[in-house]
Amino acid sequence: MGLWIQISSGSGKPIYVQVAEQISEAVAKGELASGDKLPAVRKLAAELVINPNTAARAYSRLEQAGLVTTKTGSGTYVSDPKLRRSDAADINILTERMDTIITRGLNLGLEGQDLIAMFKGRLAKFVNKKAERRKND
Repeated sequence: MGLWIQISSGSGKPIYVQVAEQISEAVAKGELASGDKLPAVRKLAAELVINPNTAARAYSRLEQAGLVTTKTGSGTYVSDPKLRRSDAADINILTERMDTIITRGLNLGLEGQDLIAMFKGRLAKFVNKKAERRKND
């Protein structure tokens, strides 16, 4: 799994955030499904050449978001989406981020329909990958 995670040392984001975001994206795209086991912290750290504490922090962030669960002695697994909590605060954050993207697009001179088309195109990439994964399972 660690091979597809790309760490950018020039990024302003901390490494643990980069790792957590890429795993979260893989879950959203269906590349990682409910029940999939993530590599052990030390194995992930070795593959990415990062400190094990950094990998543990990424997993902790994912667990706080409800995307993974850690079973002591067994490992870390992708959570069942039906069991994930739906938090109003998370929805508010999502709405704020969407507002920021809309504002940027409009300031770039894009029209509303252009933004909608872009959103639909990006969404389709995630939905299609998830559907492909289900078909292959």
